[in-house]
Amino acid sequence: MDELDSEIVRLLQTDARQSNRELARTLGIAPSTCLERVKALTRRGVIRGYHADISLPALNRGVQALVSLQVRPLSRTVINRTKEDVSRMAEVISIFVVAGGDDLVLHVGVQDLDHLHAFLVDGLSKRKEIAGFRTSVIFQQVHNTVLSRLDDPDE
Repeated sequence: MDELDSEIVRLLQTDARQSNRELARTLGIAPSTCLERVKALTRRGVIRGYHADISLPALNRGVQALVSLQVRPLSRTVINRTKEDVSRMAEVISIFVVAGGDDLVLHVGVQDLDHLHAFLVDGLSKRKEIAGFRTSVIFQQVHNTVLSRLDDPDE
């Protein structure tokens, strides 16, 4: 990625709803050049899509938590099956496969602590492949919405 690509990515992260013409004007390039650059970034997988940032409390998910799972027997098959199964649970926002003492970390959003407790006891603890879990309730979240490419010291 050159500097122009990096600036396109930064501007789209700031406001993905701006038109190609507005983006080109901000960058000081022709709209056709801008469009080709955005298409190339999309083809290369740098730009993976556009989405709306929705308030979780507005979706009745005012309580969020990170749930660290240990699965047994520990194998790629069990991890993948568990990941697929829990991804279909309505409470699950995202899933991370991790290294260390835990195998999966779930980001969940629920109405209140009673629903979190029900999700843990009724939804997770009854699954035979889940050997254990730990839960951390999220009080606040800061999400960096504009990311830049980190320089590679070898380049």
